[in-house]
Amino acid sequence: MIEITLYLILAVYAAFILQLIFGFYKVKSFVRTDEKPKTTFSIIVPFRNEEKNLPKLLKSISNLNYPKELFEIIMVDDFSTDASERVYIKWRMENGLIETTLLENLRLSNSPKKDAISRAVPIIKHEWIITTDADCIVNKNWLLTLDNFIQKNNAEMVVGAVVYKTRNNWFHQFQQLDLLSLQGTTIGSFGIGKPFMCNGANFAYTKKLFNAIGGFGGNNKMASGDDVFLLQKALKNHSDKVQYLKNTDAIVKTKPENNLYKLFMQRVRWASKTTGYSGYYSKSLAVVVLAMNALLVASFGLQVSGFMDWKTLLIAFVIKYFVDYLLLLKSNQYLRKGNFIFPLASSLVYPFFCSLVGIYSLFGGFTWKGRNFKK
Repeated sequence: MIEITLYLILAVYAAFILQLIFGFYKVKSFVRTDEKPKTTFSIIVPFRNEEKNLPKLLKSISNLNYPKELFEIIMVDDFSTDASERVYIKWRMENGLIETTLLENLRLSNSPKKDAISRAVPIIKHEWIITTDADCIVNKNWLLTLDNFIQKNNAEMVVGAVVYKTRNNWFHQFQQLDLLSLQGTTIGSFGIGKPFMCNGANFAYTKKLFNAIGGFGGNNKMASGDDVFLLQKALKNHSDKVQYLKNTDAIVKTKPENNLYKLFMQRVRWASKTTGYSGYYSKSLAVVVLAMNALLVASFGLQVSGFMDWKTLLIAFVIKYFVDYLLLLKSNQYLRKGNFIFPLASSLVYPFFCSLVGIYSLFGGFTWKGRNFKK
């Protein structure tokens, strides 16, 4: 019976992934031209205890190839206990031509990041809001590309890609492959007209749209989701205004985690958003992905115990590996443009990791920035 269930779920899983690969091809790469920059941006950066990461982000912002009078930075300190504020003030003194504002967060909900963005929005001076994270690095042509895209498209919300800047070790590469799958899913879902994912480290929208959809109202009880749930609200009534920007200059780089516990908590935080998905497609995909990986783990246990033929497990694994690899390959070609080896070791570990994260996220809480959040 479990063999039949395994193959049925595998068939549905493969159909989902192949559909996303098809969608990936449908999202055309955007080619930047030489239009004069004119879009104004307010970059909002919530941060908490980021003294080690802020210098790199702020330096990359200093190096932006964009008129300084067309953007501002709103830094929102979420009650840092380290030297983050001093790092920012030092940078501000050295970069007087860039307009910046430092705010202290005002906690009104269970979501510090949503509170930080909501704190900043009323005082921003520009038309477009961009959110990114303190542990990120932005490309020098980030704003230039986004401006060019906005000028050529009827968009009020733009989703961009995020990739890890990794060291050459397996633990970082494992996280990179996981993020590549999420980014591939994001792009593919836009291609088939069923977007449901984005990343707040590279997310832009107009202040007009943010206010029109009521900001984060209605999902403040969830600690995470300042990106996904805002996207879903925009898609309900303004789907034609939501677009994906596929251009390598628009990719934002971020840092992977350096220990297993932090990685597990981060992925639990991400996975906790799935219970708040509003669309049938997104919910179905989340269930199928968890079921596929959990069944592989269960099948492995049955095979070790002698209750399943090893050939059954091998066939299921190889088919899943093949369709996963096709999506990862497309994501890697766009996001990294580097050599891509067969991720066999990660593929063997991933079903166990994914199943544990998925099941735990349904019942357990998580820690984030030194705080505990309950389910």
